[in-house]
Parts: sequence; C-alpha cells; structure tokens
Amino acid sequence: MGRIITIANQKGGVAKTTTAINLAASLAVAEKSVLLIDLDPQGNTTTGLGIDRDNLRGSVYDLFTGRLPFSELIINTGLKHLDLLPAHIDLVGAEVELVSMNDRETVLNNSLKEVRDLYDYLIIDCPPSLGLLTLNALTATDSLLVPLQCEYFAMEGLKMLINTIKRVQQSLNASLHIEGILLTMFDGRNNLSNQVSNEIRSHFGALVFKTTIPRNITLAEAPSHGKPVLCYSAVSSGSRAYLALAEEILSGEA
Repeated sequence: MGRIITIANQKGGVAKTTTAINLAASLAVAEKSVLLIDLDPQGNTTTGLGIDRDNLRGSVYDLFTGRLPFSELIINTGLKHLDLLPAHIDLVGAEVELVSMNDRETVLNNSLKEVRDLYDYLIIDCPPSLGLLTLNALTATDSLLVPLQCEYFAMEGLKMLINTIKRVQQSLNASLHIEGILLTMFDGRNNLSNQVSNEIRSHFGALVFKTTIPRNITLAEAPSHGKPVLCYSAVSSGSRAYLALAEEILSGEA
C-alpha cells in the first residue's frame, strides 16, 4: 500500500509547491512510483510540470464531485514513474460544494482507496489555507511534511498548524503524524536564517529534516520551463537538496 505524504502550511510563499514537485520527482528518479496530487485551485503544481490547465479533460475537482473516475484524470508527466492528478481553478467550487456533503472531510480519503495500491508514494500539495481541501488531505494522509521558510512569521504560523494537526488526530485521523519540518529558502549568509534554523532545530529536534533547502535561482526558474529542478539543472544546489530530502525520507522509512 502506497504511503501518502501531505505537504501543507497555511502560510503562502514557503516553497510548498516547489517541495511537492521536486520531492515527487526525486522519489521517481529513485525508481519509486509516485502520484502527485495538486489540491490547490491555483494549479501551480500542474503548470510547474508543464501541463496546460486549459486543455485538461478533467481535474481533481471531478474526483471530488464524482464526475470522472481516477483512470480518466491521471496524467503521465513525461518523467518515468511520476503521474499527476491535476488541478484547475474550478477546484475553488469544490470547497463550497463540500460544505453540504455528508462526511465532507473524508471524500478524498475514500477516493484514494481506488489507486493507493498502484503507487509507492502519493504526494499531496495543499492550498495555503486550513479549509476543507486541506482538511481532506490531512484526513487521508499518513503523514504531514511542513515546509518552513527561515523567517520569524513562519514560526508563528507553525503554531496554528500544529493545533490543527492535534484536532485532526483527535477527531478524523488518529494515525496522522508529522513526517518532518523542512527548512526552506535558507541563506547561510543571513543572520535571521541561521537564528530561525537554530531555534526550530532546538525546539523540534529530530522532527526537523537534516536536509535544508537553500535559496537557489534554479528552483525559481524551473517551473517556468515546466520541469522539476533536477530535469532543468541536475547539478544545482536546489536539485541536490531535494534529492537529499528524498533519500532522507527513504532511509527513514527503512
């Protein structure tokens, strides 16, 4: 049965989508079969892999509403072992429609049972909010990976996210645990980056990944070319960092 890892943080701009794309690609390069699920109506994970949102035959919205089955929604990304369940702006409507549904927090969980055995990993990229879409992901997932930008306000947002995790554990998903906190946009020349990194590592200890994602121009450039960074510049520090993160997750599982 495939492991589900959700990448979430209610604060935007913390490299959440960058992490989803590049972790999924790095696991695929390690010859693990991966399904990347774009749960953000902005669809940046979809376009970041070179998929034209305007020409989709269906999206994750159709999964939530039961209009199309998984088999008609999954797209091969062109990278061996990596498939995508794309998102479109119409996913905004799904959150409204979920409000009136019975068991609205478990729609995604029930849907994933159909394909979970087909993949080694299912990676979910969430919107930068703690609404019903993110709640569906937290209910369906095995673990939560939290990207955390090395700045003060990011630490403040982490407290709110941890409180949400506790509530989900108590009422919807008792097995939910934190995969790890990933420090992103780290600049070793910046005193604040070092201060935040030291404080987070001191407070959360082993929950913080050893791997740190640096500020790196190729990480910003790769999505505009519709590629994961390792397909855009395999020797860049950003590419090496996400490969190291995938290795850390794989070795932690072992």
